[in-house]
Parts: sequence; structure tokens; C-alpha cells
Amino acid sequence: MIAARSRLEAMKENPEHEEPGKMSALITRQPHGVERRSALRRVRRWYRMEHVLVACGLALLPWLVVLAGTLPAAAVASNWRTAWIGLDAAEAVALIATGLLAVRGHRLHPLTATAATLLVVDAWFDTMTAAPGVDRVSAVAMALGAELPLAVVCVVLAGG
Repeated sequence: MIAARSRLEAMKENPEHEEPGKMSALITRQPHGVERRSALRRVRRWYRMEHVLVACGLALLPWLVVLAGTLPAAAVASNWRTAWIGLDAAEAVALIATGLLAVRGHRLHPLTATAATLLVVDAWFDTMTAAPGVDRVSAVAMALGAELPLAVVCVVLAGG
């Protein structure tokens, strides 16, 4: 509190003096060129990951048409087709929102960790409701190769 007051008084006495922001303090403390290049690589890597999320969400949209045409019309559960299409539609929206909000650096992008939850739920229900044999192998492959890794990416982006 005292330090803040003394800085405020110093700024009033010398209006040309501006206290550097947090980022400029970080930049001046870094060895010239070394940390800057690695920071640029990190920024580029996350920038690409965010675009991958948007692309995955967009790729799910045609998948909804495939589901509508291939899921069985009758099942033990009522509205079977609608339930699966709705889940994948929610995943698509969550992935697109996660990617777009993160690309823009929007302060709400951590809230879109919902995409991770939806992906985990989809992996669970896909594997638990798949018929034994080829269907179950396919569901496990999708869970391990796409849905769960994308969920991890969403959690990482939401945290940082």
C-alpha cells in the first residue's frame, strides 16, 4: 500500500514518467533474443492448435449428416439418433467456440473447457454403447485417437 502510494506521488511529480507494464518488465529482464524466439515459437504453436480445434469442430458438421443417415432408426433408447446427433453438434459448437475465443485471446475462453467434457462424454458413450467386435474396436480407436487427445488440448487451452 505504501509502495503504491509512493509510486502514485512520483507519477504526479513527473507526469512524463510512465511505469512500464508487466510485459515490458519481462522483456527487459530477458537475455536479448533468446527468450523472445522461444516465446514466439510458443505463440505460434498455440495459434496453430487453436486453428486445429476450429477445423475439428467444422469437420464434425458433415459427420452429423453421416450419423443421420447411418445410425439405426430404432434402438432400445428413444430418440437414439437425436441424442447422438445432439451430442456431436454440441461438441462441434464447443470446439469452434474454444478455438475462436482462444485465437482472439478472449477472457472467456477458459469457460469453453466444456468442449473437453463433451469429448470425454462422447468417448465414454461411444465405447459403452458399441456392439462387441468391430464397432467396439472402432469406438475405442476414436476415443484414444481423437476424442480424448482433443479433450486434453481443450483443457490445456482453457488453463492458459
